[in-house]
Amino acid sequence: MKKSVIIIGSGFSSLAASCYLAKYGYNVTIFEKNQTIGGRARQLIKDGFTFDIGPTWYWMPDVFERFFSDFDKSPSLYYTLEKLNPAYSVYFGKDDYITIEDTLEKIALAFEKEEKGSSKKLNTFIEKAKSNYDIAIKDLVYNPGVSPLELVTPATIKKLNQFFSNIKKDVRKEFKNDKLVKILEFPVLFLGAKPSDTPSFYSFMNYADFGLGTFHPKKGMYQVILALESLAKELGVTIKTNVSVEKIIVENGKSTGIISNGETFKSDIVVSGADYHHTETLLDKNHRQYSENYWAKKTFAPSSLLFYVGFDKKLINVNHHTLFFDVDFDVHAEAIYDNPKWPENPLFYASFPSKTDEDVAPEGKEAGIFLIPLAPGIEDTPELRDTYFEKIMTRFEALTSQKIKNHIIFKESFCINDFIKDYNSYKGNAYGMANTLTQTAFLRPKLKSKKVENLYFTGQLTVPGPGVPPSLISGKLVADLVLKHNS
Repeated sequence: MKKSVIIIGSGFSSLAASCYLAKYGYNVTIFEKNQTIGGRARQLIKDGFTFDIGPTWYWMPDVFERFFSDFDKSPSLYYTLEKLNPAYSVYFGKDDYITIEDTLEKIALAFEKEEKGSSKKLNTFIEKAKSNYDIAIKDLVYNPGVSPLELVTPATIKKLNQFFSNIKKDVRKEFKNDKLVKILEFPVLFLGAKPSDTPSFYSFMNYADFGLGTFHPKKGMYQVILALESLAKELGVTIKTNVSVEKIIVENGKSTGIISNGETFKSDIVVSGADYHHTETLLDKNHRQYSENYWAKKTFAPSSLLFYVGFDKKLINVNHHTLFFDVDFDVHAEAIYDNPKWPENPLFYASFPSKTDEDVAPEGKEAGIFLIPLAPGIEDTPELRDTYFEKIMTRFEALTSQKIKNHIIFKESFCINDFIKDYNSYKGNAYGMANTLTQTAFLRPKLKSKKVENLYFTGQLTVPGPGVPPSLISGKLVADLVLKHNS
């Protein structure tokens, strides 16, 4: 008889794990507390507008290809990808921006225009970043974080010094122009830590950015969730929604099921793709691996204040992805990591998917998503949200030379309290645990419980780390561990 697996949560890592486990012959059921699947990657649909609530960047297409190829499929069977050109633009002041296009050659020209001699340095930098990418994404991140020896290979030994320097130091050693520095430091923010706290090895994110490019799935990132759902169901996975999990049942040191909405569901194995900290609160204290003190000492990736805005006209002087780096990054970063508080002058990011995709907004109108990175765990009130919306709208108008406030049809917001309510997110963080040197690979919370047999974890608080491609990989890693210990 097939062994049964219950998976808690239906984000990228849970859905990926469900597909692999079903392929390996397990009877898999997903329990999702919300009305719709996707975890942080849900959708907001309102008045003919469609917004991705969570991730909006599609990077590392090879990871998606590799995932689907494991099932003899390809992404193109489920959704249509478009490579963005430009990939994004970055504002540094009024009408002062740099556009990042779709090839390294074009990007090098933009760099050269800003700083003479920088195109040659950029090519050398990206060449090293590609080497790191080939080692990290094609090999290292597919290790389960069980042993430090996973990191020791002939290739990594040659790059040992890169684990003891950092991105900020490397970038600033080669590039003097402040705008170019900011652009090169930007990609590691996806890893959840400051460039000064991110090991040099993670420059592979720069290759993901400049070497591979930025893509958009037609109709939005939620199409990837729907693709995973379709694949999971093809493989026989059962998905239940509106079913919150109140407890993980442990008998004789072994997980034997869950209690959901007051009802007991038995299973041979439990895998949680929900927030790791929250999942451990579903266990009696003696079955938890990590104390509250452990979590409190960890460096978490930021939370976010997000706005989903419908405009009654098309906007000008912006691209599908637009970053606003017109204020001091170090001051904002300090308010996130060193002295948690609301930043006085925040950097922010805006996405206008309707620039690329006519399906996400009514004709002649624009869908806008705005994001301000914040420290997790700080106060979140409607008044604060409104204050910061006004701040970034005022700056947006000045920087892009257009009036937009009077063209807002509606705005919805999502912030720390919502991350806690909807995702049981620790302190309302948005991206999980940062990938700093002491929180990398085997130093992250484990995929397999050390205290409870047949209990496993997946997602952005365990290996490999934050982001959509790492979450897909995390699903594979946990499924492989389940197979290894239960076959």
